Amino acid sequence: MTKRLPDFPWDSLADHAAKARTHPGGVVDLSVGTPVDSVPELVQHALSTVADQPGYPTTHGFPELREAVAGALGRRHGVTGVDPRSVLPTIGSKELVAWLPSLLGLGPGDVVAIPALAYPTYEVGARLAGASVVRLADGEPPPEGTRLVWLNSPSNPTGRVQDAVALAQAVADARAVGATIASDECYLALPWDASPVSVLRDEVNGGVRDGLLAVHSLSKSSSLAGYRAGFVTGDPELVAELLEVRKHAGMIVPRPVQAAMTAALNDDGHVAVQRDRYRRRREVLLPALKAAGFSVDHSEAGLYLWSTRDEQAWDTVGWLAERGILAAPGTFYGPTGDRHVRIALTATDERVAAAAERLAG
Repeated sequence: MTKRLPDFPWDSLADHAAKARTHPGGVVDLSVGTPVDSVPELVQHALSTVADQPGYPTTHGFPELREAVAGALGRRHGVTGVDPRSVLPTIGSKELVAWLPSLLGLGPGDVVAIPALAYPTYEVGARLAGASVVRLADGEPPPEGTRLVWLNSPSNPTGRVQDAVALAQAVADARAVGATIASDECYLALPWDASPVSVLRDEVNGGVRDGLLAVHSLSKSSSLAGYRAGFVTGDPELVAELLEVRKHAGMIVPRPVQAAMTAALNDDGHVAVQRDRYRRRREVLLPALKAAGFSVDHSEAGLYLWSTRDEQAWDTVGWLAERGILAAPGTFYGPTGDRHVRIALTATDERVAAAAERLAG
């Protein structure tokens, strides 16, 4: 029987994880992008304030949440003119990524275009819908018949940032074949050496948001991975279509999480604090990798250092595991990642310092 889905990539790291855990100083797990810092107190408080409310929440999200999204996009990313009615909260961003092709009615015979190196769930979502996948090299237009194009800047895994000109060309190419464009912008708030822009900016979309969806997560910027807090916005007609299907399917963000999201989106201070934490960790880990003989490609933004020792990815994973460090092989993200590993900044200051020390040894 043909498998419907690929094996879950991180399951294949089990042996290397076991090896890394034998290090006398314990494992430094840099293989996943899960936050390690506490949820901001103002968010925790907001979550608790509605813990006693028994009624069903609204699938569309409460008005104050949608208004908070519109405000945050303007203040943080220069995206103006977002109508709160075109905002839809999601149960984290991965859920939306995995189900978007199905929610849009794609199926067998339809094509989903994804980057050559891409978050694995883009492909999973296409396969759940029965659609096929094509991987596009940088700057390559999607083929005729493509129904959905995924963009991702800053990229997971590479941290590559596409400027407004490159994104505008990608949008134009997708529109030329009649495809919906979904832009995964989960790392937009983490710039280092380049300034990423949203697909919702006028210089990218020509002042027209038709056919566009921007997907956002609070997991990284607000350490809310455990809350499953995300949202999608863009073309009002597309958002309305998604809302209708999600109402039927019961895909609703819990009321306490909506309250927590509202608080997080209305406060920019904690986002700056969290960004500075990741910046400090990057300033420790990046030079340590280079001193140990790694090259780090792209990685201009986001939570990952796209690193290579100019050898097969799994050999590098093994080399790191011997030093008690766990990383993700680039093959998780596509065949062209076979000589890189993805190294995350999502570890405590102490663990990042331990990794740097081990790399120096």
